[in-house]
Amino acid sequence: MPRINRAIELLEAGQPIYYTGVRGGLTYENGMAHRDTWADYLMVEFEHGALNPVGLGEFMRGLASAGTTRSGHRTPTVICTLPTDGTDENVMRANAWMVKQVLARGVHGILLCHAETPGAVRVFVESSRYPVHAIGVSDGPDGLSQGRRGAGGQSTAAEIWGVTPQEYVRRADVWPLNPEGEIMLGLKIENRRALANAEASAAVPGISFAEWGPGDMGMSLGHPDAHDPPYPQEMSAARARVKGACDAAGVFFLNGVRPHDVAERIDEGVMIGSATEEAASIGREYSGRKMPW
Repeated sequence: MPRINRAIELLEAGQPIYYTGVRGGLTYENGMAHRDTWADYLMVEFEHGALNPVGLGEFMRGLASAGTTRSGHRTPTVICTLPTDGTDENVMRANAWMVKQVLARGVHGILLCHAETPGAVRVFVESSRYPVHAIGVSDGPDGLSQGRRGAGGQSTAAEIWGVTPQEYVRRADVWPLNPEGEIMLGLKIENRRALANAEASAAVPGISFAEWGPGDMGMSLGHPDAHDPPYPQEMSAARARVKGACDAAGVFFLNGVRPHDVAERIDEGVMIGSATEEAASIGREYSGRKMPW
């Protein structure tokens, strides 16, 4: 069957992808309006805004009701951030309910903010998986425990994906750990504590992508407003370490791209770009994109 998650389809084809945030409220009507977004995926920001699974469900219903996208997919890919941080295993277990809530609305991925420890990352992955998925599950110290996502939300999510509940359960696993999975999990390695564990966190099975979060990384390193380049030396070193951890683990690196530097970033190996529409257009032409958007 064709991919549900077009971001995964593009990455599998070696094509960089570009995202933007949802503009406006989480309503059915605004979901319909976002069907033809220029972005390869939409980011729903719950880190600092109110966690609103009801609104998210309405937004996703609007996306699904608006008709097939120009790329031939049922909806654009949607990825959420969460209010919780990945501080440690206990914090992540206590807040795993957030993972279940947003996945049950039919989104295609989650980006974990302040992913500080590999223990928290493991719980994040386990909370996103159904127990029936065994790839990567191991009794070893670096393996995953059985998935902790419970039955009950698959019917709602399946309706958004346009599949049966049974097919949703089969396909709602983490990619690329499961090559047939449709869920993308990402990490923000964006403070001193997270940086110290960058290599171990990026290497946890089930992670698709990671970023270095320059705004928060800068604050952690003593720079209150250094989100954009040029960066102080210690910030550039932090970025290099996070990218190196991604490269070593086979995880896609996310970075901001703009019209003047998108080609340079692609050459550097950036495969996921926080972008403007102009930057995405330049990047797609540079990489020879064929899929419509």
